Amino acid sequence: MCRDARGATAKRNAWRTLLACTALALIAPAAASAYPASHGLRKTVLSHRAAPQTATCEQGGSRCFLPAQVQHAYDTTPLYREGYEGQGETIVIVDSFGSPTIQHDLSVFDSAYSLPEPPSLEVIQPAGQVARYRQKNVEMVGWAAETTIDVECAHLIAPAARILLVETPVAETQGVQGFPQIVAAENYVIEHHLGQVISQSFGSGEDDFPDQNAIRALRSANVNAAAAGVTMLAAAGDNGVDEEDLEGGYFSHREQSWPSSDPLVTSVGGTQMHLDAAGERVRPDTVWKEVEPTGVSYGGGGGPSHVFGRPAYQQLLETGSGAYRATPDISMNAGEKAGLVVFSSFRSKVEGEPDGPTFWDAAGTSVATPLFAGVVALLDQVAGHPLGEINPALYQLAASAGWGASGLVDVTEGNNTFLIRGEEGETLLRVAGFRAKPGYDMASGLGTVDAYRLAHSLAGH
Repeated sequence: MCRDARGATAKRNAWRTLLACTALALIAPAAASAYPASHGLRKTVLSHRAAPQTATCEQGGSRCFLPAQVQHAYDTTPLYREGYEGQGETIVIVDSFGSPTIQHDLSVFDSAYSLPEPPSLEVIQPAGQVARYRQKNVEMVGWAAETTIDVECAHLIAPAARILLVETPVAETQGVQGFPQIVAAENYVIEHHLGQVISQSFGSGEDDFPDQNAIRALRSANVNAAAAGVTMLAAAGDNGVDEEDLEGGYFSHREQSWPSSDPLVTSVGGTQMHLDAAGERVRPDTVWKEVEPTGVSYGGGGGPSHVFGRPAYQQLLETGSGAYRATPDISMNAGEKAGLVVFSSFRSKVEGEPDGPTFWDAAGTSVATPLFAGVVALLDQVAGHPLGEINPALYQLAASAGWGASGLVDVTEGNNTFLIRGEEGETLLRVAGFRAKPGYDMASGLGTVDAYRLAHSLAGH
């Protein structure tokens, strides 16, 4: 997942430079990684003042999705008409550092797109006080952007749910660093019954940890969440079937990230929605994958874990992962070709990051994960109780009712192969991924969702 310590744009500039050098440098560039999943793989400034509309984006040679389009596409509006907007539910967002302007930014976002403000947006720091925000600190600026995405995307799906932003004082980076504080903060939330769903837009390659025991030692929050009936979500990543290594390059083999790969966590992959201005699909969703001008491909994460065995719920379907845990479980929009509009006002002196009051579009599984967190809040409300560890119910639903009427929407087009191409179009690195197909696949999981049908299917399941 995109965790470059210099920020997404700086990362691209580094790749541009490296592409002019050698293939060896491409596979192992000298860059420390320290970022959440795609904390805005693309940050195209759409407007410094007025809230952009679809036509505004198209005039600028881009496309963007607005809250009403996303709500319509995922069929949440019939739930709103029935009175289900997330009332009584709390979505927990976990981010290192947080954003110094998130309260104000969500209010502006809501006003711009006629969304109700949440009953509350509370910020806590249970793992230690976060240092003062600094405009030149690339990690803090990047996490402020991530926080913006997480909060606004979760809220637009479940507008009446409370939001609890949990900030941690150490940045999550490749491997163990940052995770002890995250786990401590999440355990605090679970032990104090502060929320029903926890959204994590971060992760690290399984092979970035010293060994499997290092990962298993960090699982306490996932175990406690399952016992307490709390749904844990995590982004599946933005490099398709690959992940970043400790040197800031990429593995030459299939690699999945944790906590997404944990069987107790719902792994959220990425799709590309294809919508008209009204939010109607002009074609079915596809697996998110695109190659940047730099030659590096981005796309929804997925593949077999190297650490965890195939859980019982995945025995219900053919996953293609043999004896290992397969990811993702579900997918939501993450595409760069049409990102989701968000608003932030924090100041930044980091190149390529939003600076001051700005509407911009965001992409990656950092978008997909909080979107699904909002869906889970609606599912919990319709069910009348927290669904907790939701994976068994989703797979049972797929196995018994299939796709379509159940609210699970199959994604059958696209793949998550990872590529790096040189300036002449030559392939410098290729890690073969998986193709979408009818049923479960490791490019899109169980597919995406029709929230209205899924909510009522799970409530009666």
